Amino acid sequence: MEMATAQRIREAVHQTSAKMTLQLARELGVPEVEVIRALPDGRAVELDVGRWEELIRAFEVLGKVHVIVSNGATTIEANGQFSGFSTWGEFFNVQSKSLDMHIRWKELSAAFAVEKPSHMDGVNTLSFQFFGRAGHAAFKVFVSFGGQKPLPERLTQFADLRQQFRKQPETSLTSKD
Repeated sequence: MEMATAQRIREAVHQTSAKMTLQLARELGVPEVEVIRALPDGRAVELDVGRWEELIRAFEVLGKVHVIVSNGATTIEANGQFSGFSTWGEFFNVQSKSLDMHIRWKELSAAFAVEKPSHMDGVNTLSFQFFGRAGHAAFKVFVSFGGQKPLPERLTQFADLRQQFRKQPETSLTSKD
């Protein structure tokens, strides 16, 4: 990404910190993942997307969560618990009594743990967000959502998962002759 575009995204994020990242991305004409990457002060921590299945399975301990899936025409929100995991062909399935998701895991290219003021009321939200190859959101799992401050237990669970799945910096091997 060019420096001018990255700077434009950072400025827009700074000016409208509570705006929906999906809307901000559309206004700026960039993939939403770039808006997430531009969040300041460590509010978005990139996770190791190569560990996607382990991370998704770890959501089971969170209990009831708020899941959002959105595309160009529709957004669906569901409240439920992750469980009932299986794999069938190209799909990783989450099939509990309250959630029925079929994730095309090969399309996942990035994941983040995100702390951000809600667009509705400014109360901080905690979420895990997954993005596809084009940089658009695949799905988002909110640990806290909708004007309720997260309970201390939820803060701890979020922080633990964020740390456990944090993407490790790439190390370059250099040889000294």
